[in-house]
Amino acid sequence: MKVLAAYMLAVLGGNTNPTADDLKKILSSVGAEVDENKIVFLLSQVDGKDFTELIASGREKLVSMSSSFGGAAVAVAATVGGENGAAAANEQEREEKVGEREESDDDDFNFTLFD
Repeated sequence: MKVLAAYMLAVLGGNTNPTADDLKKILSSVGAEVDENKIVFLLSQVDGKDFTELIASGREKLVSMSSSFGGAAVAVAATVGGENGAAAANEQEREEKVGEREESDDDDFNFTLFD
């Protein structure tokens, strides 16, 4: 994951084709361990591919995930969506919890707060 983050930082910093040395430089600048094998593997996977197309393809795959994964799909979507997505996911979680409480309260006591 660190190697991928370093690659993304390099690309977002304007280096459209980062090399292994570029990634090593980024990783060592923050004191992260450099794994040569992971760097070589990542660079072989993204060689000749456009970064924005890779991101778009990944988003499409996330969207097509089945809802049977429950909260995991919401968490992943929140991660992709950034702060706004995280806020929406947290709001949805709160609504689900509130909905569960309301239903269980009604079933347990057979009255509502406003009766």
